[in-house]
Amino acid sequence: MPMYQKLRIYIIGAVLLTLFFSGTTTRNAVPPEDAPPNIIIILVDDAGYADFGFMGSQDLQTPNLDKLASQAIKFTDAHVTASVCSPSRAGLLTGKYQQRFGYECNEGDGYPGMDTNQLLLPKILQDNGYATAAFGKWHLGYEPSQHPLKRGFQYYYGFLSGGRSYFYQPEKDDRKGSKNALLENYQQVSFDGYLTDVLAEKAVDYIRKNKKHPFFMYWAPNAVHTPMEASKDDLEKFADHPRKKLAAMTYSLDRAVGNIVDELKQQGLFDNTLIFFLSDNGGAHNNQSSNLPLKGFKGNKYEAGHRVPFLVSWPKSLKSNAVFNGLTSSLDIFATSLEAAGVTNRSAIGLDGISLISYLKNKTNQHPHQQLVWRKDKAAAIRSGKYKLIKVQGAGDRLYDLSKDPGETNDLVAKKPAVYSRLKRQFDLWEKDKISPLWTEGATWDTITLMIHDDLMHNRKVRVRNPEELKEFQLKK
Repeated sequence: MPMYQKLRIYIIGAVLLTLFFSGTTTRNAVPPEDAPPNIIIILVDDAGYADFGFMGSQDLQTPNLDKLASQAIKFTDAHVTASVCSPSRAGLLTGKYQQRFGYECNEGDGYPGMDTNQLLLPKILQDNGYATAAFGKWHLGYEPSQHPLKRGFQYYYGFLSGGRSYFYQPEKDDRKGSKNALLENYQQVSFDGYLTDVLAEKAVDYIRKNKKHPFFMYWAPNAVHTPMEASKDDLEKFADHPRKKLAAMTYSLDRAVGNIVDELKQQGLFDNTLIFFLSDNGGAHNNQSSNLPLKGFKGNKYEAGHRVPFLVSWPKSLKSNAVFNGLTSSLDIFATSLEAAGVTNRSAIGLDGISLISYLKNKTNQHPHQQLVWRKDKAAAIRSGKYKLIKVQGAGDRLYDLSKDPGETNDLVAKKPAVYSRLKRQFDLWEKDKISPLWTEGATWDTITLMIHDDLMHNRKVRVRNPEELKEFQLKK
């Protein structure tokens, strides 16, 4: 065969091959201006409501998050679905009240992990052309069927448990087979340096490798959860700070977020990336965090347990440097992400959350939710408009007007009996299609939770916050 004919056949074959692959890969066929956004959830751990510059902190340095806030919408009345880590994550990733499937307590007696029949956000996004990756803390179960790679994520770099050291510990957290050990996909791995920085490095590398098609990233570091550990350099920077360890840990968290955002900008992806930033619950009593001016802390039904810092950034489609005052939930992340990704059959999923896009685009201060509910075993709360009812078996009920009393100090049960009765009815109605918790946190934590709520309800100093303090209290009696 003459050479020119061979060349002609080669060229035709190359063209047909190109057409074939471009026709079967919808990602490459989407014009850049119409491309769906990348989606990133940055879920930090046990962060205080007041512990970021954009939330009013005067002593903790968060320049990168403050810059992100200036390019985002800041929410003033945003809440997670639980005041402790694990059920909060279950609600966020399913878009449903976790009480629908019995997941309302942290790990405890008979803990089975996440119900694998529940559909998670990454699975839907993967089915709609997204690459999916999770980094950091999982805390949704340890069985092989509950591994992130079995729940919709295509890449995982993190640990399965609820907490671990920020440094490599071959004799402790990183011993072979430990639930706290760091995994890359299914493989246990070692790491050098400070874990928050390492998680950011892995996320940056993922962005570089997946920049040509839409991706969904769930970046969930353990910062600023205990143990209170920071790098030597960061500790030296805050050597004289009254909250030295938290200041150093927060600074490294801010640096990590800054590195991720900077990479998005360097790759030309930032404007068309939908970023959610929030904490999984309120600041804990044991990590030096501040929740002021809110009352309470992680683990209880007062505002500081479940009202969290919340940012949404998507410069291409949403306004920047704005404030949204509507009642909002972490449940809304699921529905908002699906609408942004162009998923059309959202109603069939049965979500409890609502897409925020129309609220944010139309510059309204309307409330996405008329009510929100929280329940963990024997403690519950319902928010309806400006009123909030807290119900704790063994401690009684309290009613607050958050518009006048955001610190939840003035009980209105006796003064507003009609409101009290209405909220009780609304809570009873909400409970009708929910199930009892499949496990609890055990008698010790039930006692501690009851005592904490009893003290907060009576505006007293909290006497007992952990098992060690409970033991000391009981010995003194």
